[in-house]
Amino acid sequence: MSEHPRNEATQPPRTLDVRAGDLDRLLALNNQHAAELSLLDAAGFERLVRNAFLARQSADADAFVVAFDQDGDYDSPNFLWFRSRFERFVYVDRVVVAPAARGRGLAKALYDSVTAAAESAKSGRIVCEINLDPPNPASIGFHEALGFRQIGRAVLDAGGKTVGYYERVV
Repeated sequence: MSEHPRNEATQPPRTLDVRAGDLDRLLALNNQHAAELSLLDAAGFERLVRNAFLARQSADADAFVVAFDQDGDYDSPNFLWFRSRFERFVYVDRVVVAPAARGRGLAKALYDSVTAAAESAKSGRIVCEINLDPPNPASIGFHEALGFRQIGRAVLDAGGKTVGYYERVV
């Protein structure tokens, strides 16, 4: 019986810890999505990655995720909302996929790495916020397909930006 080589197209995309050599590229990717995330300078982005519970990227640096656990040194109002309610959690602060790389399973692969880390740390849940106003229906659909459910909401500024708080029990 002969072995057949695995078809790479059926393999999930590979993720790895954020590499120092890719920080500039990942920062640029972050800042292309500043409306959904936040605009950062190089020092701020490096600090975010360094302080994260988990910072992973795709092998080609077309996507990344940054997550904090309940002990994170992070003052985001969204992170603090979860910290005031849960003893243990992993908070996905940002997940970004370059527009040209969408549809390749990168976001799912990154979330799989978050799930594995959360399970290993016995965190109990993965949490995040998603923009409701302005609406982000693609992100809502993606997260709901992964098993997230909305557990709260908040208006973040005088302009009316509203987020939904989501969790998935692991």
